[in-house]
Amino acid sequence: MAKQQPTDEMGFLDHLDELRVRLFRGLLGVIVAVCICAYFSDFIVNQILIAPLLKSSPNIKLQNLVPYGQLTLYVQSILFSAVILAFPFLAYQIWQFVLPGLLPKERKAARFIVLFVSVCFFAGVSFGYFIVIPFSLNFFANFGSPQIENNIAVTDYASFFLTMIFTTGIIFELPFVVYLLSNIGLLTPPFMRHYRKYAIVAIVILAAILTPSTDALTMLLFALPMVVLYEISIFISAAVQKRREREAREEELQPTTSLTK
Repeated sequence: MAKQQPTDEMGFLDHLDELRVRLFRGLLGVIVAVCICAYFSDFIVNQILIAPLLKSSPNIKLQNLVPYGQLTLYVQSILFSAVILAFPFLAYQIWQFVLPGLLPKERKAARFIVLFVSVCFFAGVSFGYFIVIPFSLNFFANFGSPQIENNIAVTDYASFFLTMIFTTGIIFELPFVVYLLSNIGLLTPPFMRHYRKYAIVAIVILAAILTPSTDALTMLLFALPMVVLYEISIFISAAVQKRREREAREEELQPTTSLTK
């Protein structure tokens, strides 16, 4: 039976033009998100960025140590918030660029891919905001000598906050990565189960690298969900493998074109 080809044939220049269009639309989406976030900048800074600090560790005080500190804080908050807000749109643009090169059955299998990627990312952002950041701030506020006053530069706090948020958002993309690799046959459930112990060691090392602080508890907060996500990813890989096997059996049962004529 002849090998199935993608329905949309595109040349090299066509791909470059499509990439240019998708990059432009992605940038336009981010610009729109920046305008929205700039309008709500006071709410983002006071009610989202600083709120976890006031709730979990009110004894920590923020300080502006440079003339442009608050300006930097607002610019960082607006840009990062805009990227988070525009993430589904950016994922959609990437998906639309990749779509023409896929086979019809691959398109069908990945029709909810943008939703899947977005849900994973926002789940990670939520985990970082509601669990990792408050726990870390509370730990830092109560650690050490009571004779030392905890005053933090506002720019350092913003970097810590945004790094935590984006790190957890990226970490929670693990199920999507496993789904992608399983679809192309690079990962299988037996392989993932066999190397589970090595994966856990790698997760601990990765958590130590990604954690913006050096305490073991914060590192553990990163590592534990990654281990859970790894176990969930095994089930995702198993589901993908069953679907691939079912599609392979269906193709074998289908008569060839030459026999039907």
